[in-house]
Amino acid sequence: MTLKQLQYIVTAAETGNITEAAGRLYISQPSLTSAIHEIEREYGITVFTRSGRGIEATPEGEEFLGYARQVLEQANMIDERYKGASTGKQRFCVSAQHYSFAVEAFVELLREHGGDRYEFRMRETQTYELINDVAHLRSEIGILYLNRFNETVLRKTLRDNNLTFTPLFTAKPHVFVGKDSPLAKKQVLTPEDLAPYPRLSYEQGSHNSFYFSEEILSTADSDRDIVVRDRATLFNMLVGLNGYTICSGVISEELNGPNIVARPLAVDDYMEIGYILPDGIHPSTMTLRYIEILTQLTGKNSR
Repeated sequence: MTLKQLQYIVTAAETGNITEAAGRLYISQPSLTSAIHEIEREYGITVFTRSGRGIEATPEGEEFLGYARQVLEQANMIDERYKGASTGKQRFCVSAQHYSFAVEAFVELLREHGGDRYEFRMRETQTYELINDVAHLRSEIGILYLNRFNETVLRKTLRDNNLTFTPLFTAKPHVFVGKDSPLAKKQVLTPEDLAPYPRLSYEQGSHNSFYFSEEILSTADSDRDIVVRDRATLFNMLVGLNGYTICSGVISEELNGPNIVARPLAVDDYMEIGYILPDGIHPSTMTLRYIEILTQLTGKNSR
Protein backbone atom coordinates (compact mmCIF):
# COMPACT_ATOMS: atom_id res chain seq x y z
CA MET A 1 0.00 0.00 0.00
CA THR A 2 1.22 3.51 -0.84
CA LEU A 3 -0.13 6.99 -0.20
CA LYS A 4 -0.61 7.33 -3.96
CA GLN A 5 -2.83 4.23 -4.03
CA LEU A 6 -4.88 5.60 -1.15
CA GLN A 7 -5.29 8.91 -2.99
CA TYR A 8 -6.42 7.01 -6.07
CA ILE A 9 -9.07 5.10 -4.13
CA VAL A 10 -10.35 8.18 -2.28
CA THR A 11 -10.61 10.14 -5.56
CA ALA A 12 -12.50 7.25 -7.17
CA ALA A 13 -14.93 7.25 -4.24
CA GLU A 14 -15.43 11.03 -4.52
CA THR A 15 -16.30 10.88 -8.22
CA GLY A 16 -18.13 7.55 -8.28
CA ASN A 17 -16.71 7.03 -11.75
CA ILE A 18 -13.39 5.42 -12.79
CA THR A 19 -13.07 7.46 -16.00
CA GLU A 20 -13.68 10.78 -14.25
CA ALA A 21 -11.33 9.87 -11.38
CA ALA A 22 -8.56 8.85 -13.81
CA GLY A 23 -8.92 12.17 -15.61
CA ARG A 24 -8.73 14.10 -12.35
CA LEU A 25 -5.60 12.15 -11.35
CA TYR A 26 -3.99 12.46 -14.80
CA ILE A 27 -3.50 8.71 -15.13
CA SER A 28 -4.98 6.13 -17.46
CA GLN A 29 -8.16 4.30 -16.57
CA PRO A 30 -6.41 0.87 -16.59
CA SER A 31 -3.74 2.22 -14.21
CA LEU A 32 -6.40 3.40 -11.75
CA THR A 33 -8.32 0.13 -11.99
CA SER A 34 -5.11 -1.81 -11.41
CA ALA A 35 -4.25 0.29 -8.32
CA ILE A 36 -7.68 -0.39 -6.83
CA HIS A 37 -7.41 -4.11 -7.53
CA GLU A 38 -3.96 -4.21 -5.90
CA ILE A 39 -5.37 -2.71 -2.69
CA GLU A 40 -8.30 -5.12 -2.75
CA ARG A 41 -5.97 -8.10 -3.21
CA GLU A 42 -3.55 -6.89 -0.54
CA TYR A 43 -6.24 -6.58 2.13
CA GLY A 44 -8.65 -9.23 0.91
CA ILE A 45 -11.58 -6.83 0.60
CA THR A 46 -13.85 -5.44 -2.07
CA VAL A 47 -13.76 -1.65 -1.92
CA PHE A 48 -16.18 -0.93 -4.77
CA THR A 49 -19.01 -2.60 -6.58
CA ARG A 50 -19.18 -1.76 -10.26
CA SER A 51 -22.18 -1.23 -12.52
CA GLY A 52 -23.13 0.58 -15.70
CA ARG A 53 -23.74 3.72 -13.62
CA GLY A 54 -20.25 3.75 -12.11
CA ILE A 55 -18.82 2.53 -8.81
CA GLU A 56 -20.16 2.48 -5.26
CA ALA A 57 -18.31 1.71 -2.03
CA THR A 58 -19.24 -1.52 -0.27
CA PRO A 59 -19.77 -1.47 3.53
CA GLU A 60 -16.21 -2.76 4.06
CA GLY A 61 -15.04 -0.29 1.42
CA GLU A 62 -16.65 2.59 3.37
CA GLU A 63 -14.72 1.51 6.45
CA PHE A 64 -11.46 1.25 4.49
CA LEU A 65 -12.05 4.68 2.92
CA GLY A 66 -12.51 6.16 6.39
CA TYR A 67 -9.06 4.93 7.41
CA ALA A 68 -7.59 5.99 4.06
CA ARG A 69 -8.82 9.56 4.51
CA GLN A 70 -7.34 9.64 8.01
CA VAL A 71 -3.94 8.49 6.71
CA LEU A 72 -3.97 11.04 3.89
CA GLU A 73 -4.93 13.83 6.26
CA GLN A 74 -2.10 12.91 8.63
CA ALA A 75 0.37 12.80 5.72
CA ASN A 76 -0.86 16.21 4.59
CA MET A 77 -0.33 17.57 8.10
CA ILE A 78 3.28 16.32 8.07
CA ASP A 79 3.88 18.10 4.75
CA GLU A 80 2.34 21.29 6.13
CA ARG A 81 4.46 21.10 9.28
CA TYR A 82 7.81 20.39 7.65
CA LYS A 83 7.45 21.68 4.09
CA GLY A 84 5.25 24.66 4.89
CA ALA A 85 2.63 23.87 2.26
CA SER A 86 -0.47 21.73 1.97
CA THR A 87 -0.45 18.99 -0.65
CA GLY A 88 -4.20 18.66 -1.07
CA LYS A 89 -7.67 19.75 -0.08
CA GLN A 90 -8.56 20.40 3.52
CA ARG A 91 -11.16 17.77 4.44
CA PHE A 92 -13.48 17.53 7.41
CA CYS A 93 -16.84 15.90 8.10
CA VAL A 94 -19.13 16.06 11.13
CA SER A 95 -22.42 14.22 11.69
CA ALA A 96 -24.87 15.65 14.20
CA GLN A 97 -28.38 15.80 15.45
CA HIS A 98 -30.04 19.07 14.51
CA TYR A 99 -28.15 21.61 16.62
CA SER A 100 -27.49 25.16 15.46
CA PHE A 101 -24.36 25.43 17.64
CA ALA A 102 -22.84 22.47 15.74
CA VAL A 103 -23.40 24.34 12.48
CA GLU A 104 -22.07 27.57 13.98
CA ALA A 105 -18.87 25.80 15.06
CA PHE A 106 -18.59 24.21 11.61
CA VAL A 107 -18.84 27.63 9.94
CA GLU A 108 -16.17 29.06 12.26
CA LEU A 109 -13.85 26.12 11.54
CA LEU A 110 -14.30 26.59 7.80
CA ARG A 111 -13.52 30.29 8.09
CA GLU A 112 -10.32 29.48 9.96
CA HIS A 113 -9.03 26.48 8.05
CA GLY A 114 -10.84 26.15 4.73
CA GLY A 115 -8.10 27.81 2.70
CA ASP A 116 -8.26 27.85 -1.09
CA ARG A 117 -9.13 24.16 -1.51
CA TYR A 118 -11.39 22.23 0.81
CA GLU A 119 -14.14 19.66 1.09
CA PHE A 120 -16.12 20.14 4.31
CA ARG A 121 -19.27 18.14 5.04
CA MET A 122 -21.94 18.86 7.64
CA ARG A 123 -24.39 15.99 7.99
CA GLU A 124 -27.46 16.76 10.11
CA THR A 125 -28.85 13.27 10.17
CA GLN A 126 -30.70 10.58 12.10
CA THR A 127 -29.26 9.43 15.41
CA TYR A 128 -28.37 5.89 14.34
CA GLU A 129 -26.89 7.15 11.06
CA LEU A 130 -24.61 9.65 12.79
CA ILE A 131 -23.36 6.88 15.11
CA ASN A 132 -22.75 4.71 12.05
CA ASP A 133 -20.95 7.58 10.26
CA VAL A 134 -18.43 7.98 13.08
CA ALA A 135 -18.05 4.25 13.67
CA HIS A 136 -17.11 3.75 9.99
CA LEU A 137 -14.97 6.91 9.88
CA ARG A 138 -17.16 8.64 7.32
CA SER A 139 -17.26 11.48 9.86
CA GLU A 140 -14.50 12.46 12.27
CA ILE A 141 -16.93 13.42 15.04
CA GLY A 142 -20.61 13.12 15.92
CA ILE A 143 -22.84 15.22 18.19
CA LEU A 144 -25.84 13.90 20.11
CA TYR A 145 -27.45 13.94 23.56
CA LEU A 146 -28.01 11.51 26.41
CA ASN A 147 -30.56 11.62 29.20
CA ARG A 148 -31.90 9.21 31.79
CA PHE A 149 -34.35 7.71 29.29
CA ASN A 150 -32.02 6.90 26.38
CA GLU A 151 -28.63 6.65 28.10
CA THR A 152 -28.51 2.90 28.72
CA VAL A 153 -29.43 2.02 25.13
CA LEU A 154 -27.25 4.66 23.47
CA ARG A 155 -24.20 3.97 25.62
CA LYS A 156 -24.46 0.28 24.71
CA THR A 157 -24.76 1.21 21.04
CA LEU A 158 -21.67 3.41 21.35
CA ARG A 159 -19.69 0.67 23.12
CA ASP A 160 -20.70 -1.87 20.47
CA ASN A 161 -19.32 0.51 17.84
CA ASN A 162 -16.10 1.33 19.76
CA LEU A 163 -17.09 4.94 20.28
CA THR A 164 -16.60 7.24 23.27
CA PHE A 165 -18.95 10.00 24.45
CA THR A 166 -17.63 13.24 25.97
CA PRO A 167 -20.11 15.77 27.44
CA LEU A 168 -20.07 19.40 26.31
CA PHE A 169 -22.86 20.81 28.48
CA THR A 170 -26.11 19.87 30.19
CA ALA A 171 -29.25 21.71 29.13
CA LYS A 172 -32.63 22.01 30.81
CA PRO A 173 -35.53 21.11 28.49
CA HIS A 174 -36.84 23.96 26.36
CA VAL A 175 -39.43 24.38 23.64
CA PHE A 176 -38.85 26.05 20.29
CA VAL A 177 -41.88 27.99 19.02
CA GLY A 178 -42.53 30.76 16.50
CA LYS A 179 -42.10 34.22 18.01
CA ASP A 180 -45.77 35.04 17.27
CA SER A 181 -47.15 31.76 18.61
CA PRO A 182 -49.53 31.96 21.61
CA LEU A 183 -46.98 29.73 23.38
CA ALA A 184 -44.32 32.45 23.03
CA LYS A 185 -46.33 34.75 25.28
CA LYS A 186 -45.55 32.59 28.33
CA GLN A 187 -42.19 32.75 30.06
CA VAL A 188 -42.33 29.10 31.15
CA LEU A 189 -44.35 26.31 29.50
CA THR A 190 -45.86 23.14 30.92
CA PRO A 191 -46.80 19.92 29.07
CA GLU A 192 -50.43 20.94 29.53
CA ASP A 193 -49.75 24.21 27.69
CA LEU A 194 -48.41 22.24 24.71
CA ALA A 195 -51.30 19.78 24.40
CA PRO A 196 -53.49 21.82 21.94
CA TYR A 197 -50.63 22.44 19.50
CA PRO A 198 -48.89 20.29 16.85
CA ARG A 199 -45.73 18.51 18.07
CA LEU A 200 -42.88 18.41 15.56
CA SER A 201 -40.08 15.86 15.65
CA TYR A 202 -37.33 14.53 13.41
CA GLU A 203 -37.75 11.28 11.51
CA GLN A 204 -35.42 8.49 12.61
CA GLY A 205 -35.82 6.15 9.63
CA SER A 206 -35.73 2.39 10.13
CA HIS A 207 -34.31 2.88 13.65
CA ASN A 208 -37.37 4.79 14.79
CA SER A 209 -37.08 3.62 18.41
CA PHE A 210 -38.00 6.14 21.09
CA TYR A 211 -34.45 5.71 22.41
CA PHE A 212 -33.04 7.23 19.20
CA SER A 213 -35.43 10.19 19.18
CA GLU A 214 -33.86 13.66 19.07
CA GLU A 215 -36.59 15.00 21.33
CA ILE A 216 -37.00 14.15 25.00
CA LEU A 217 -40.46 13.06 26.25
CA SER A 218 -40.96 11.31 22.90
CA THR A 219 -43.17 8.67 24.56
CA ALA A 220 -45.64 11.28 25.82
CA ASP A 221 -49.04 11.28 24.12
CA SER A 222 -49.78 13.90 21.48
CA ASP A 223 -52.91 14.21 19.37
CA ARG A 224 -51.13 16.15 16.63
CA ASP A 225 -47.76 14.80 15.49
CA ILE A 226 -45.75 16.04 12.51
CA VAL A 227 -42.53 14.27 11.58
CA VAL A 228 -39.97 16.00 9.34
CA ARG A 229 -36.46 15.31 8.02
CA ASP A 230 -34.76 18.72 8.10
CA ARG A 231 -34.45 21.79 10.28
CA ALA A 232 -35.71 24.29 7.71
CA THR A 233 -39.01 22.43 7.33
CA LEU A 234 -39.37 22.09 11.09
CA PHE A 235 -38.79 25.80 11.65
CA ASN A 236 -41.23 26.75 8.88
CA MET A 237 -43.92 24.61 10.50
CA LEU A 238 -43.22 26.03 13.94
CA VAL A 239 -44.05 29.43 12.49
CA GLY A 240 -46.79 28.48 10.02
CA LEU A 241 -48.72 26.03 12.23
CA ASN A 242 -47.98 27.37 15.72
CA GLY A 243 -46.25 24.08 16.37
CA TYR A 244 -43.56 23.27 18.91
CA THR A 245 -40.60 20.99 19.36
CA ILE A 246 -38.83 20.04 22.58
CA CYS A 247 -35.12 20.85 22.51
CA SER A 248 -32.03 22.13 24.32
CA GLY A 249 -33.03 25.76 23.92
CA VAL A 250 -29.71 26.68 22.28
CA ILE A 251 -30.18 28.51 19.00
CA SER A 252 -28.15 30.89 16.86
CA GLU A 253 -30.20 33.89 15.74
CA GLU A 254 -27.41 34.81 13.32
CA LEU A 255 -27.84 31.50 11.45
CA ASN A 256 -31.54 30.80 12.04
CA GLY A 257 -33.11 34.25 12.11
CA PRO A 258 -35.32 35.96 14.73
CA ASN A 259 -38.57 34.07 14.11
CA ILE A 260 -37.88 31.14 16.46
CA VAL A 261 -37.72 31.59 20.23
CA ALA A 262 -37.01 29.20 23.10
CA ARG A 263 -39.08 28.86 26.26
CA PRO A 264 -38.20 26.72 29.32
CA LEU A 265 -40.29 23.59 29.81
CA ALA A 266 -41.28 22.80 33.39
CA VAL A 267 -40.39 19.10 33.54
CA ASP A 268 -37.87 17.12 35.57
CA ASP A 269 -35.47 16.12 32.81
CA TYR A 270 -32.23 17.15 31.14
CA MET A 271 -30.18 16.81 27.94
CA GLU A 272 -26.47 16.01 28.30
CA ILE A 273 -25.14 17.09 24.91
CA GLY A 274 -21.72 15.91 23.83
CA TYR A 275 -19.57 14.50 21.06
CA ILE A 276 -18.60 10.99 20.05
CA LEU A 277 -15.23 9.88 18.67
CA PRO A 278 -13.78 6.54 17.54
CA ASP A 279 -12.01 4.84 20.43
CA GLY A 280 -8.28 4.32 19.88
CA ILE A 281 -7.88 6.79 16.99
CA HIS A 282 -6.21 10.09 17.81
CA PRO A 283 -8.39 12.99 16.59
CA SER A 284 -7.01 15.08 13.76
CA THR A 285 -5.91 18.66 14.31
CA MET A 286 -9.06 19.81 12.54
CA THR A 287 -11.25 17.70 14.83
CA LEU A 288 -9.51 18.99 17.94
CA ARG A 289 -10.02 22.58 16.79
CA TYR A 290 -13.70 21.88 16.08
CA ILE A 291 -14.06 20.56 19.65
CA GLU A 292 -12.38 23.73 20.98
CA ILE A 293 -14.86 25.91 19.06
CA LEU A 294 -17.80 23.79 20.26
CA THR A 295 -16.60 24.15 23.84
CA GLN A 296 -16.29 27.93 23.49
CA LEU A 297 -19.76 28.27 21.94
CA THR A 298 -21.53 25.99 24.39
CA GLY A 299 -19.69 26.84 27.61
CA LYS A 300 -22.06 29.72 28.31
CA ASN A 301 -25.07 27.46 27.63
CA SER A 302 -24.56 25.02 30.51
CA ARG A 303 -27.68 25.20 32.64
